[in-house]
Formats: sequence, structure tokens, C-alpha cells
Amino acid sequence: MERMEEKMKGTEAENVLPGMFSGKIKTYISCINVDYESSRIEDFWDIQLNVSGNKNLLESFQDYIQVEKMDGENQYFAGDEHKLQDANKGVIFTSFPDVLHLQLKRFEYDIQRDMMMKINDRYEFPEVFDAAPYLSEDADKSVPWTYQLHSVLVHSGDLNAGHYYAFLKPAQDGWFYKYDDDKVTKATLREVMEENFGGEYRTANGYQRAPLQKKVPIMRQNSAYMLVYIRQSRIDDILCPVTKDDIPLHLKQKFEEETAQREARKKEQREAHLYIWAKVITDKSFQQFSGTDLCQFDANPDVDPAAPSYYRVRKAMTMEEFVEQVATDMGEDPRKTIRPDQPIMDLRPTVDETYSRSAAHRDSSLRVWAEVAEEVNADGEAIWPSYQSQPNGVIMKNEVILLLLKHFDIETQSLRGVGHVYISKEKKVEELVPLIMKKMGWGDKLPADEKLSLWEEIKPTMIEPLKPKQSLKVAELQDGDIICFQRTTERKASLEKRSGDKPMQETVNASEHFEDAREYYDFLEHKRTVKFHPHPTRCDQTQYPPFELVLNSKITYDTLSERVGAHLSVQPTHVRFWTVNASTQNPKTPVRRGANPTLRQILNPMGSTALNSTQRNDAFYFEVLEMSLAELDTKKSIKVIWLSEGITKEDQYDLLVPKTGTVDDVVDALIKKAQLPSEAEAGRIRVYETSSNRFYREPLREHPVMNLNEYAQIYAERVPQEEANADESHFIQVFHFQNDVSRVHGVPFKFLLIEDERFADTKKRLEKRSGIKGKSFEKIKIAVVRRSNYSKPQYLNDDDVLSTFIQGEDDYLGFDHVDRTRTLRNGVGDLFLR
Repeated sequence: MERMEEKMKGTEAENVLPGMFSGKIKTYISCINVDYESSRIEDFWDIQLNVSGNKNLLESFQDYIQVEKMDGENQYFAGDEHKLQDANKGVIFTSFPDVLHLQLKRFEYDIQRDMMMKINDRYEFPEVFDAAPYLSEDADKSVPWTYQLHSVLVHSGDLNAGHYYAFLKPAQDGWFYKYDDDKVTKATLREVMEENFGGEYRTANGYQRAPLQKKVPIMRQNSAYMLVYIRQSRIDDILCPVTKDDIPLHLKQKFEEETAQREARKKEQREAHLYIWAKVITDKSFQQFSGTDLCQFDANPDVDPAAPSYYRVRKAMTMEEFVEQVATDMGEDPRKTIRPDQPIMDLRPTVDETYSRSAAHRDSSLRVWAEVAEEVNADGEAIWPSYQSQPNGVIMKNEVILLLLKHFDIETQSLRGVGHVYISKEKKVEELVPLIMKKMGWGDKLPADEKLSLWEEIKPTMIEPLKPKQSLKVAELQDGDIICFQRTTERKASLEKRSGDKPMQETVNASEHFEDAREYYDFLEHKRTVKFHPHPTRCDQTQYPPFELVLNSKITYDTLSERVGAHLSVQPTHVRFWTVNASTQNPKTPVRRGANPTLRQILNPMGSTALNSTQRNDAFYFEVLEMSLAELDTKKSIKVIWLSEGITKEDQYDLLVPKTGTVDDVVDALIKKAQLPSEAEAGRIRVYETSSNRFYREPLREHPVMNLNEYAQIYAERVPQEEANADESHFIQVFHFQNDVSRVHGVPFKFLLIEDERFADTKKRLEKRSGIKGKSFEKIKIAVVRRSNYSKPQYLNDDDVLSTFIQGEDDYLGFDHVDRTRTLRNGVGDLFLR
């Protein structure tokens, strides 16, 4: 609403929204015995009405405008003239809008459960109601304030899950319609009103079930949470008929476009069986491709220049017509274009017939290689070297085959398509060299001491070397086979370049260098893009931003560390990896080097599948350590929470302590990590363990760290001065609970008892000791809780003496207050239209 109102400013419609949806409400305090009133009038766009405690809409309105009497200690100060006076405080409406939005407060906070709850109580609302009783006495009532129901907005479900839909009455004398996502249906008045009152289901005769049947009431899950009423005197103006002339031109155009698109989609669906997709590869796309095979057939041509071109063609279209379409797009003469993987010389069959004859793949599309003929005859007809025309006009296949070429460039570490060549099957493999030299522009031939290494790409995992003296026929080469080549001189130069001494960074980069095409093909088959993120709590996010590396899934843990260490410019031995939880995206567990596993084994542990894996298979968290992993193995990781201001401020630190160390070493590590003053300067530090939000124990300083409880939370704090030399028998343990002593929360702590001290004074010390101050502390109820009788806390008054209530070591002090650290799973706040 606010955005619409803002955009309407300065136009003819500037005041339309406030005039239709905004009313006025008066907040007042009126003195009873003197003529004095303080009031203000404000605009409102919707009214939030209480459901809890009210049976229907009229009771909610009465509840909304009820008067509160201010007397006794709560008297109103009416200025210096009248001083303190008895007064009435309340709100009253001075006008209602033409369209009235009423929000029913179905979601409220339950202080006992400490969570939001949905109120499913039965709550009735009328089809017509009179709003005049809720107006001020001086309001204009010359025209009736009768309102007609227009809309009911419904929530079905509970707080954590549900569904929203609405009932609207678009025309004054028409039907109500139910709008449920994209489905619109007529609705009866019972469906609109009775079925959305909420509460318990009623029997067929309209009455609730008999008492014997009401042990487990069946409550409705659907109930109204918003009502829209229209003032009857204005309903003709608001629900007036909408003609085509009322619709702005740009909306008409948009509706027409949407209609055209919808009809086009319907037509496409109806005619889908008449069409087939054709994917066309060309020399141009092949030369952009750097992987195995000819291309990625599922690639997107809008973003990948190596992707095939997509054509949606009629199955009944002849191949000749299809060739013309492709040639036109390529800017070539149709007579010079088309060469599928199996050459089609007869262009008379339809596209569907061609697909049925030649498709040997699972793809439902026709895959085609479109070749541009390099030579034409006198009549402009294409000359295909692998076919010859016979005197009788029949075209016959000869011994010439078409081979596709790829070049592996060792310097740029890239594999690219080059194009294609024709050669007779009877020729030897070495006779391919001059053709390749010409294609690459390397001259007529190589020097005598240089050769080209050639391989046949049979499939990604099968790259076979070709013997120079072997004929193509013996090598079983045929049309469409892929030949990969690499200059031998490049390989020698690379080996010489790597033979000298190099610093660490160059060595790591060189280890990623592929010396021949077979190594590169192996990398392509096993490559994996892995994302690396700095650990959220263990790594500097600014110094080490996220990055990605393309890695071979067969590399070992040590090689992975080298790659990442080189990228981060740190020693590889000082990098630790963490797996990523697939659900929460948080760090899961640190990766153990163990038997030097491969990257694939780390990211895809044995037994894990895409369905049951709990960790991501494409990402790690990393941390840069202050020591090597080998040294880290001699340390124990301990999480300690430092309490610097009573128990109100918590700072967590991850400490590394020698496995042979003691609690003394934990304190030393904390002082260093948190940069705290030493114990000699600021006082002794206490370390204690808690379990389930209760004090567990305070280990001695010589206690071994390996004997600390793995499942306990460890806290550390400065020992208050008054506790420095106190005897252990004078302490009591303090914990927090909410209403019930089993609902514990917060940070427990030790507290020093002083004999014969009034509890009013004890509370002051507790306030200082806990760090909970002011009104927050005043809201806490303090009780003695005995382990033998946890269900009955004994609450204390200011005149009590705490030490007289303590009977033994099993007595505790309990702070009864709301757990502010809990978060709602699905909190629902008030709804506003503005």
C-alpha cells in the first residue's frame, strides 16, 4: 500500500487510497471530575482484533474500545491546574473507511509455552454488521455505517506449516469465489463463513457432540485471519463494473501478450508430436570445444559457443528443406552444406525418416554434423571427396574417409577441435602429418628430427596411440573418428624446462602440468570443480576469501594440500580441511589424512550415494593452522567459553593444548588466545565444566586435559575477589529454569554464601555476581531447589536468610525466568497492509 500511495503522489489519484482504505481513531484520557481531556486523532488502515476471550466480531469491537479507569495510585496528572485526577482512558473511532480491513489475531505468544501459538477457538463474524456503536458521539452518522462482507482470508494448518487461500465476492449481487493458488471455484455462504469460524467440528444437526464423545475434540484446522467489509452506502461506487475503457493501454498490451504466449504454449503442446529437435554441430562450434567427443549435446548455446545449434523442425520436413534452413543460418549455399555422422546423400527423406534410420543414441533429438563443402563442380554442386558419381548417376562410397582433428597444446594446456580432413584408408598414419601441418599453418612438413604424436580418441577412458607405419585401414579408422595430435618438440621443451631446480610455487604448478594428451584426457575424465570456503570460526574471512579449483579426483590428500597451499601462498602442511554438511552447509568434521586417501574418496565416502550422503561432494571448508598437521596431532582441541561480565557475555575460543597437558595449560592457552591479563595481574581464573545447563565440576589445575569430559561445556571466569580465599563448603550452585525446574537454560555458576545475611542483601550480590542488572534482574524469581524434590522450588522473600534454607550439598539456588536465548521456529508477527 505504501509503495502504491507513494507512486500516486502528485497525480490525480493521490488521495484515492487514503479515501478508500483509511479511517480515523481517537486516543484519549478524559478526567471524570474536571473538564480536562488529552487526546489525539490518528489514521488507521486496518484494525487488529483479539480472538482470544471473544466469541464474535461484535465482542472484539467492544473489547477494543473498552474504557480503562485510572484511579488510586494510577491517577492521571492533568497539569499544574488540576493535578492528579481520576480519569477514563481508551480509544474510540471517529470514522471508518469505505473498505474496512479487520485482522483477527489468530497467532499469539503463549508465555507458559514460551512460543507462538495458533488460536483455533470458534470465532463468528456476520455477513452484515453496524459499526455505528463504535464511533464517537460527535461522529457524522447521517449516513448509515452498515458494512457488507466482501472477503475472508483463511489460514489452514498450524503455526509451523499451513496453506493460505481466500474467499472474495467481486460483484455486489454475485457469488463468493474461492481463490486457492491458481484454482478459482464458486463457494456457498456456509463455506465462506461457518466453515471458517474455527473451533470444534459440529454435528450434522448443528450441535456439538455429546459430552461422552468429547474426550478428544476434533478441531478445525482452517480459520479466518483477515476480514474485509465494504460500507453498503458506497458499495455501488467501489464494486462498479469495469469496462475495457477503464483498463490502461499498457495493461491491455500486457494481457494480449500473455494471452498470445499462453496460446503459443498450448499450440506447442498440441503439436509436440509433429516436431523433433535437431542438434547441429559445425566446424565453428567444434573449434571452440575443449572436451571429449564432438561437443556437449546438452550445453546451452546462449552461453556456450561450443554448444550445438538447436532446431525445432517438423518431422515431415524433408532433409533438403532442413539443409536449406541450416545453410541460411550459416550464411552458406544450401548445395554446399550438410554432413551428418553417417553421410546422407539422398535428401528426399523426411527428418523423421532420417532420424529413424540413423539415430543410434538415446537422445530423442536428431544429431547432425553440418559440413561446408570446400569444392564445387562447374554446376555449383558440392564435391564430397568420400563419394563418387557413377556413369549411371548413382553415388557410391569410395575408400576416402573423414577424420576429425583435435590439437593438444602443451604450452596453454588446452585441447581444441581443429577441423576435419579427408584421407584414403589405404594410406599410412604418417601421411596424416602433412595434412595436419597444412591445417595448422605449420608449413609443408616438420624438420627431420621432429614428429607429431597421434592418438585416436575412442572414448574418454580409451586414448590409443597410432603407429606411423600402420595403414588407416589396419588401424580400423573410419568416418567421424577423432584424431588428437601433439608436437613432439613441445613435449621435449617442457621436459627440459621442468628438469632444473625451482621454488615451491613453481613445483606445485608444474605438478598440474600435463605432458601429453593422454594425461590431459585422463584429467578431463576425472576433473571436478571444488569450492573452498574459509572456516567460519577458525579462519580469517578477509585474509582468505572463498575460491574454486579444478582438480583431478584421483589426486591424493597430500597433493590436494599442495594445490590449496599454493593458491593461499601458505605451507601445505599447515592447511586443514573440513567436510560440509549437506543440510546445514556448516562445517561437519575435519578431514583425516589417514592412508593418504584420494579426493574422490574424501568427497564421496564409501557407501555414500546422492540420496543418503550427509556431506556435500563439491566443497570443503579450510583453515590455516599455526602449526603443521603432524604437530596438531599431538594437541587436544578444547572449546572454552570465557565469561567476562558475570554470565551475561560469552566469548568462545578454540584452544589447542598438548595431549599431555593439564588445566593449567588450558588457562595459559586462553590467556594467550583471548589476550587477557595474566593471573598475577588480574586475579586467578576458574575453569569449570557444565552438563545440561547445570554445574558439573571444577577440575583441579593439575587435572589432565585428556580426562576432561568430552560432552561437557567448559567455562572460564575470573574468580571474584570475595571468593578468592573462601572455603569450598561455603558455595552453592546456581542454575536457571523457566516455570518448571526441568526446563533448564542459561549458564550455571558458583555463588558464595554468607551466614545470617538477609536475602535482600544476597540479591544485590547475586545481581553483581551474575551481571544481570536492572529490570532484567527484578523479573527473576529466586528459589531454593532440592535435588530430592526438583518439582517444588521454595521461593525466597527479602526477609529470608538463605543460609538457613540450605540443608546440604544437594541444595541448589534456582533463577526462575524466561529463556531469552531460545529462538522461535516459526514466529508469526502482526500483519499490516501498509
